[in-house]
Amino acid sequence: MPLSRRTLLKSAAAGAIVASAPGLTVRSFAAPTRERPLLVVVHLRGGADGLNLVSPATDPDFIATRTSELRVAADGSEAGYALANGPDGTIDFRLHPAAGGLAELYKSGALAIIHAAGLTDGTRSHFVATDMIERGVADGASLSRLRDGWLTRYLRADPASTGPIAAVSAAGAVSGELAEWPDALAVADLSGGLAPAGGPQAREVLTRLYATGKDPVSEAGRSALSAMATIDAAVPRDPKGAVIPYHPDAAAPYDSAAEFGRPLRTLAQLIKMELGVDIATVDIGGWDMHEYQPGRFKTGVTHLSNGIAAFWNDTARYHDRMVLVTISEFGRRLRSNRSLGTDHGRAGVMMVLGGRVKGGRFFGRWPGLANAQLDEGVDLAVATDYRQILTEILRHRGAAPADRIFPGYVDKGPLGIFGA
Repeated sequence: MPLSRRTLLKSAAAGAIVASAPGLTVRSFAAPTRERPLLVVVHLRGGADGLNLVSPATDPDFIATRTSELRVAADGSEAGYALANGPDGTIDFRLHPAAGGLAELYKSGALAIIHAAGLTDGTRSHFVATDMIERGVADGASLSRLRDGWLTRYLRADPASTGPIAAVSAAGAVSGELAEWPDALAVADLSGGLAPAGGPQAREVLTRLYATGKDPVSEAGRSALSAMATIDAAVPRDPKGAVIPYHPDAAAPYDSAAEFGRPLRTLAQLIKMELGVDIATVDIGGWDMHEYQPGRFKTGVTHLSNGIAAFWNDTARYHDRMVLVTISEFGRRLRSNRSLGTDHGRAGVMMVLGGRVKGGRFFGRWPGLANAQLDEGVDLAVATDYRQILTEILRHRGAAPADRIFPGYVDKGPLGIFGA
């Protein structure tokens, strides 16, 4: 994993350095003194089709408008998982048949679903929509005024969450939600420990480069290298120094989630090291399906569902502290295109998982799919601003007022996602 001056300037951590590096102090971090919720943000990048993930299976408007290959059936051999307590009692909402793990979490009462959620801005650009989601805004003008991510603003407003290993992206680079946070760490894999690309020479160069400087880059570099050295020192090794393979707890088949399983496995290992991880981001890409969607979507849902289920099983002792939320930049259009895919739309689905989540039910309003109810006559309308959901999650953590985290947002109050 390369570590560069430019990357350190942006994120303060995209590489690692081993504990024995000369000139570095390996800090010792105790476990948090109070049990705060662990926040995990899972970003479905590419614009996930919420109507294919959670279908209003018996809605006559849905059936009449969308091809059968891109909606979940209510009966037959390919029927999806029935979801109790839907947002409209006249409609049978079904979870995709490849989402068995998510269905079990919903049935157990740990997973809540918010349909018709998303950006209130009508952009169909991946880049603009993703920037808005990561910055925590809902209009293009705000992007020119903000460089930091919404999680960064939250960390600044809530010092109890801060610490050298408080914010982690389980990826090769720090996510946009943590942009401008100097102590954010990017940790993609721990199977070989953490060491800089280039070996001992690179380690020495990096150490000397940031050893004495008083500028922000040097300070961020020292902080990142020291924190990552601490993580590397905490990775179990045998007497010969070889990394001992990580063994997940309980039934946690990360391999069934393919590439999505690796960052979740890494994140679970980091959390269980008790080094102070408080906030984490994880990505699962590949949701931009303009063509041949049925098979590709099934694969994506399988990996998403299996990965989240494995992570949940692997972190059982943290369930009461855990809050995991899924988000995507936008949903897809109601009508499929001629390539058996879907184009960029508006509202999608968000999910919230946690031990104190009032799961097994939907939250928010269902706007309907009749022509008069559609956004611009083509899209599922946004009934719940994504910031309302994130605000409720942060409030559950005892966060600062919403307008400090999401500039321009007027707090509409909680949906009631959390119990005591």
